[in-house]
Amino acid sequence: MKKELFRLTSIVGHQLKERGWQIAVAESCTGGLLGYILTIVPGSSEYFYGGVISYSNQAKLDLLGVNSETLAKWGAVSELTAQEMAEGIRKQCHVQLGVAITGIAGPGGGSQHKPVGLVYLALASEGSTSVIRRQFSGNRSQVRLNSALEALKLIQLYLESTKRLS
Repeated sequence: MKKELFRLTSIVGHQLKERGWQIAVAESCTGGLLGYILTIVPGSSEYFYGGVISYSNQAKLDLLGVNSETLAKWGAVSELTAQEMAEGIRKQCHVQLGVAITGIAGPGGGSQHKPVGLVYLALASEGSTSVIRRQFSGNRSQVRLNSALEALKLIQLYLESTKRLS
């Protein structure tokens, strides 16, 4: 797993540096893990702007500009919240890519409609935002690690697909 993380992070970092882009992250259930992973490669300061750990709803409102109506209607773990988190971090940090993760890492906090392991990941770029939903199994640490790894894959996929278009 460590080799895979380092490999993916190196690829993502190289692609971001090649474009002269910066990335910022907004994390909830991962508690800063994605930011940590993005900075394990030497030279990451060239592409990693920073991140916000918006664990509470108030932090999502205050730091990322998530709409209070979104949280009231859909909750912190929802497609729309992830979208607004990614768009908010991108806007606040003035970067090319904003990535967000929100979910239920467990062991508690789940429900029938939002079980433990449910995670939404979002990537915002200029003019578009994509959100994916994942359902992970395992303990809290496994859910968090798999969420961060999935976010890294989402970033890589975006960079690969847009590279072909440019």
